[in-house]
Amino acid sequence: MVIKVFLASSSGSTAIKKKQQDVVGFLEALKVDYAQLDIACNEENRMWMRQNVPEDKKPANGIPLPPQIFNEEGYCGDYDTFFDAKEDNSVYAFLGLPPPPGSKEAEQADKAHIVENGNHAEEILDDSIEVPVEERNGDAHVEEEQAEEADEEEGEGGEEEAEEEAANDEATEEETAGDEALAEEEEEAVGETDEAQAEEEEQLLLA
Repeated sequence: MVIKVFLASSSGSTAIKKKQQDVVGFLEALKVDYAQLDIACNEENRMWMRQNVPEDKKPANGIPLPPQIFNEEGYCGDYDTFFDAKEDNSVYAFLGLPPPPGSKEAEQADKAHIVENGNHAEEILDDSIEVPVEERNGDAHVEEEQAEEADEEEGEGGEEEAEEEAANDEATEEETAGDEALAEEEEEAVGETDEAQAEEEEQLLLA
């Protein structure tokens, strides 16, 4: 891939000359292979540049000014977009070229790749690994277990209390039955005593 820089070697505009020098000087500093195509001395270059600059990138008068930058047939941009890419350390992306290893742009691309893969890995991890109920629900699950244990303890305590009440009732019934038996025995003893006394009195009267 060859980077094409369309420029005007005999331009009377100081601003255009400065912009062209900035682009060419930066490409040389980056050791990027490029070709200079002069539109001032070559009408074919001029027409090709004007025809291949996208309509939305042309100025209001429809005539794009140099420098204009292409990657083979693909349009990269003008000086302003090139300058923005230089400020963002993304010139290679602007030119459609892979950044060389060790460059700032390559380091930024690696970091962006790592972050992207990291986030993707986290999403996969979240979907594939089953998280224990305790970790998903946290304290709510613990409180629920504690409540269930408390209910079980209350249930056991209620059964014990019922058993104790039943035992107390049985003891009470036994005591009541004992009292009634004792009362009957006392009544029988009193009756027998009365009968004995009556018999003695009758014998005395008969004698």
